[in-house]
Amino acid sequence: MFLFDTLSLLFITLILLGVVPNLWYTFGYLPHIRRKAHFLIHYFAFILSMIGVVSAGNALVFLFFWELMSLASWQLILTEVQGEATIKAARFYFFMTHFGFLFLLLFFLIATNGVLETDFVQMHETVAQFRYPTLLFFLLLFGFLSKAGVVPFHVWLPYAHPAAPSPVSALMSGVMLKIAIYGFARFLFDLLYPWPLEWGVTVLVLGALSALVGVLYALSEHDLKALLANHSIENIGIILIAFGMGMIFDTLQLRTLSSFAFIAAFFHTFNHMSFKSLLFMGAGNILLQTHTKNMEKYGGLIKSMPLTALSFLLASISISALPPSNGFLSEWMIFQSMLGSYNIGSTDLKLAIPFAIFALAMTGGLAIACFAKAYGIAFLGLHRSDNAAHAHEVNLSMKIGMLLMLFVLLSLMLLAPKYIALFDATLVSLHHPSVYREIFPNGFWQMHSVAVHGGVVSPLILAASLLGVTFLLMLAHKMFGVKERVHRTWACGYTTHPKTQYSATGFAGPIRRFFNWLYRSDEAFSKAKIAGHETKFRDAHYAVHVKPLFERALYERSKRLTNILSYWIYRLAHFEQTRYAAMIFNLMLMVLFSYRIFSHSFSWATLVLESVVMIVSIKVLIIGDRR
Repeated sequence: MFLFDTLSLLFITLILLGVVPNLWYTFGYLPHIRRKAHFLIHYFAFILSMIGVVSAGNALVFLFFWELMSLASWQLILTEVQGEATIKAARFYFFMTHFGFLFLLLFFLIATNGVLETDFVQMHETVAQFRYPTLLFFLLLFGFLSKAGVVPFHVWLPYAHPAAPSPVSALMSGVMLKIAIYGFARFLFDLLYPWPLEWGVTVLVLGALSALVGVLYALSEHDLKALLANHSIENIGIILIAFGMGMIFDTLQLRTLSSFAFIAAFFHTFNHMSFKSLLFMGAGNILLQTHTKNMEKYGGLIKSMPLTALSFLLASISISALPPSNGFLSEWMIFQSMLGSYNIGSTDLKLAIPFAIFALAMTGGLAIACFAKAYGIAFLGLHRSDNAAHAHEVNLSMKIGMLLMLFVLLSLMLLAPKYIALFDATLVSLHHPSVYREIFPNGFWQMHSVAVHGGVVSPLILAASLLGVTFLLMLAHKMFGVKERVHRTWACGYTTHPKTQYSATGFAGPIRRFFNWLYRSDEAFSKAKIAGHETKFRDAHYAVHVKPLFERALYERSKRLTNILSYWIYRLAHFEQTRYAAMIFNLMLMVLFSYRIFSHSFSWATLVLESVVMIVSIKVLIIGDRR
């Protein structure tokens, strides 16, 4: 019923590292929640369900805890209903999570022959005899990656995460998305191994697209929690880039490079848990003090919220993959794994891997720009609202939660060899070669790439160098008695005012205009006139609204098509009962014919015959004589 192997224990460790600081933060946040009993029941059910998913040993237990995780998180989003937007976000999340659940249920029904109590070892024997493994792969892909927020199933994240209370946002983004990564890895290794090359390329391309789309939409956001949610899409994409490279190398029998890429994927999974949880905690602190998620209403918070500012800064450095942070180390490993593919001769890979390298490089640059905007607008400059001017640091319990998560983040950098040893042991248990000694051939001071002509990096030396230079500068400042001169800010002759500062909209403007083909933004400009004069105005307001491309082009059109079809079926059911019954009969025929194709031998002659029967049946029974 339950399974505690190395992979399960690895993700239980991830859950505990994310949950323990979150518990401290939550108890400090609890006084600000009105429905405390509702919140606590579903909060602990949510944590229990995530542990249950990663320790499940058969299909029924896995599906039970997976559904419990979905329902508990759905109810947590509804803890504090603040208008129609929260209800819409919860409804969207409920639909998308059960959309993925249908694919998982179908996968398990096939893999267990309908006996859901079957354990994973017996499922492997059933799957090995199934004629269409690619079908099972895509069922896994749709089922798990829709939960992880991979493009094009990502559209629920910018709605659900901002609507949830901040401790829940930290858990959903930092931990829950990784449970989907666990499920994908578990069944890919246990049931569908070995893989064809096309599967790895598919995962690689989806990861590259998710990374690019996530960071581009994050850059256009001014809702701080929605910005962080979009960065979750980006980082899940980065994890899948590493995962796809591991699958590709394994298929090509480059087992050392494969282990290196999978270790990079697990490393970035832990890193994202740490810095994204810390960022959502910081966003929660700001939200409590300013009562708004709009970054244009922040400013100057570094003076009144120093601990939040420091934690947010270190997490921003890590998510931007700046050295020597833990985020830099995992992305460096991913780059090194991709650069190790330079001598592979496959045409498909000569297109897919350079695209992934381009996507990851561009993602890194845009992430730096995005968090320069987020940190600068929120914490630096003048206060942009009265609430920001009266903000103060949060209570002790919330501070302890942030400090514990900051400790986890720093440990992933300073103790990277210990974590990599854990990831390496996990790969060994999955029948991959150990590469730990190749990564650290000279001790823990230097990390080496396992690729030919690969690079070398030393996080500890980098960190010590930065601290040493900082200390020397401070010492020189004190020894030479450098005088400080305080003077009011020069604003080119204008009076210094919060409205003359750089805004989040203005900061992202050049990039938004360059990618306008993707954003298709709606811009609105209004101003208050004086005595009817157009050229004289007291105040002006400029707003930009970006509606995501996939939501507009895919989901809204799908919703319209569904409404049209449902209305047509309604008319059939109520006014044309004969044709309605005929349609059900033809649907049953299609299901029976499809079952024969998937469960028995395939024959073109039989397929043509069955297609003719279906066409004749539809013509005679449904279309009929239209004269």
